[in-house]
Amino acid sequence: MILFTESVLFFVCDIISLYLVKLSRMKIVEKSIEKRSGVSFINLLGGKSVVSTVINSDFDIIALSNEGITKASLDALISHLGISKKSFSENILDASVKTIERKKSTDKLDKHASSLIIEIAKVVEHAFAVFENEEKVKRWLNTANRALNNTKPIDLFYIPTGLNMVNNILGRIEEGVYS
Repeated sequence: MILFTESVLFFVCDIISLYLVKLSRMKIVEKSIEKRSGVSFINLLGGKSVVSTVINSDFDIIALSNEGITKASLDALISHLGISKKSFSENILDASVKTIERKKSTDKLDKHASSLIIEIAKVVEHAFAVFENEEKVKRWLNTANRALNNTKPIDLFYIPTGLNMVNNILGRIEEGVYS
């Protein structure tokens, strides 16, 4: 009976150690993406001075979405995309640019808009990791792509499926697959 208990204990310890190794690898990958690109999605949203929530997990991102990001974060992200605030507001957020402009920089956006903006920032972070240059990122986002049915990547940002498609193409480019 003691052997069975010890073997179960060793098995549980092995699982925990594998999980910890996986978590540490995930952090290493996140840090390497940030080092390679020099840009994290928090920086794309205006940095720690604008986004006060500390992000350690996906649950923190959900909490940030529910809390709402500020208009200042939206403005910071738009500056990295190579499109106008009017185009972003109307084509991606499906909101009037005047509605967005009336908000103060400290006003919070609703949770659905915040979630979409955060997911866009994460895809743009991936683009920075792949292209390592803001001008290249802007050019790639605003150029029709054959792998996306001759659609500009930025034109797919209005819907989660489109963001996923763009992110997948970035992964293919990162791995050297013609895209």
